[in-house]
Amino acid sequence: QVQVVESGGGLVQPGGSLRLSCAASGIVFSISAMGWYRQTPGKEREFVALISSTFRTTYTDSVKGRFFISRDNAKNTVYLEMNNLRPEDTAVYYCNAPHGSNWWGQGTQVTVSL
Repeated sequence: QVQVVESGGGLVQPGGSLRLSCAASGIVFSISAMGWYRQTPGKEREFVALISSTFRTTYTDSVKGRFFISRDNAKNTVYLEMNNLRPEDTAVYYCNAPHGSNWWGQGTQVTVSL
């Protein structure tokens, strides 16, 4: 059974940082690409970042240079380091494991506000 669990969200001021974690079980993690997405009310879920099994990374333009995705295969965990956060980054962040599958976590709320 596949389980995907995100954590690390919270309230942060503009310019601040957060690190999200996504622990996945029930998949062959080391050969799986992993993705982060986000969603705000009334909008479709949008792609944020991807890391391949060979550690190649891809980002949506709005987060390039501010967000960094990484993975620890020994812990079956993928991370999203978010720096210089902006109010428009406010969303529920979801992990897709493996990327392109129908397996998602429950999401973690990130709120960027004064």
